[in-house]
Amino acid sequence: MANWRLSAIQLTSTPNPEYNLAQVALYLQQMSEQFNQDLPHLVALPECFAVFGGADGLQLQYQAALGQGVIQQGCAALAQQFGLYLLAGSLPTISADPQRFSASSVLFAPDGSIVADYQKMHLFDVAVHDRTGSYRESASTNPGQKISLATAGQLKLGMTICYDVRFPGLMQALASQGMNVLSVPSAFTRVTGAAHWHILLQARAIENQCFVLAPNQTGTHANGRETFGHSLIIDPWGRVLADAGEQPGWISATVDLTECQRQQASMPLAQHNRFNSELKP
Repeated sequence: MANWRLSAIQLTSTPNPEYNLAQVALYLQQMSEQFNQDLPHLVALPECFAVFGGADGLQLQYQAALGQGVIQQGCAALAQQFGLYLLAGSLPTISADPQRFSASSVLFAPDGSIVADYQKMHLFDVAVHDRTGSYRESASTNPGQKISLATAGQLKLGMTICYDVRFPGLMQALASQGMNVLSVPSAFTRVTGAAHWHILLQARAIENQCFVLAPNQTGTHANGRETFGHSLIIDPWGRVLADAGEQPGWISATVDLTECQRQQASMPLAQHNRFNSELKP
């Protein structure tokens, strides 16, 4: 089916996974009361949705192998309970480095099974003029090595996480594989979000001629970190279909995935890209 419902849940996540999963369940229940199941439904959660804003090393405490652990089991149960595709924006999984976890985005099917997973490739080692000041994600996170395009019917979901959005080559690689929806679950800071969030996401939608689904963290968290909110759903022309503002909650939009093909037919960017076809060394 070409028509899908895309939704993003916006959270002010805490260090308590049980509380955070309960918030997700509350919003999923609200959606189930508003929408019938006439369309396939993809709901995306933010980066670090299940455990965030706590002491250093907290993510390591909750890391688990893919498909295991209380966080992933909770997500699988919610996907099955509400009969939808649930994108766990990022959660900690075991990596090859025992001192660092992988930040994994995991797509669960309506039967609770895992469709695809992606490990965050670009890590946020950045100085920001906010109360946190300096971010060194590489100290605790092992970078991913693979590109992930998840397929569910006509949905071709390109999986990325937060800081990845600043590296358009990743999205171009996903687009070359047929991506029609780009997921960017995030915990964008208030400072960088105010400057770049909308611009970057609209640019990725326009240049890759795809929908963008970008759930974000919002507000002030237990460790004082401030996130920007404004979870977005954007169409292939760069139009914002929904913006969640700054409060926790959710947004939704019904989309026709064939709109991507129409955009590509009327403005064939991939064919016109001389760098890839002629000039690339």
